[in-house]
Amino acid sequence: MHFNAYGGNAALLAAALANLDDRCDARMVETLLAEHRVARAELTGEQFEVLRAWCLPLWEAFAAPSAGERVAAVNRLLADAAARPYVSTHDGQPPHLHYADEHADVVTRVRAATAAGLALVLTETDPCRLGRCGAPGCRTVFVDVSRNGRRGYCSRQCATRVHVSAHRDRKRQR
Repeated sequence: MHFNAYGGNAALLAAALANLDDRCDARMVETLLAEHRVARAELTGEQFEVLRAWCLPLWEAFAAPSAGERVAAVNRLLADAAARPYVSTHDGQPPHLHYADEHADVVTRVRAATAAGLALVLTETDPCRLGRCGAPGCRTVFVDVSRNGRRGYCSRQCATRVHVSAHRDRKRQR
């Protein structure tokens, strides 16, 4: 599966943020942002808290039970982020989209990019490419980048656990 490079990376960042747990701290989030090529990713305590609050609506967009509800959740994210796309050519790069002013604070840029990245996945691929792990008890969300778009689990570990459990149940019923 091929994504628009900027939108795809932003959607993957959205999934990574949505999957953060309560034990994460500002340094962990800064590292995550840097891994996803977010410039000037240093966070103040207040910015960290704002991004932590942003994680829940991101998660809800992935976990929405239908394509229509996913679209509505992403539209709410776009409205909250006040994403304003424009073409940028900074640092000698070819023209590419930005969703917030490149000089805006990190929270504004991350919120705008993640909301727009999810919108791009919904509109350029398939709303079902945003998913939640099908393993009982797992809350992990993901962007399905598989060729056929039928990923049902966040990892092989969760898929194996479900399939082994189903196999054991069938074996017991014989």
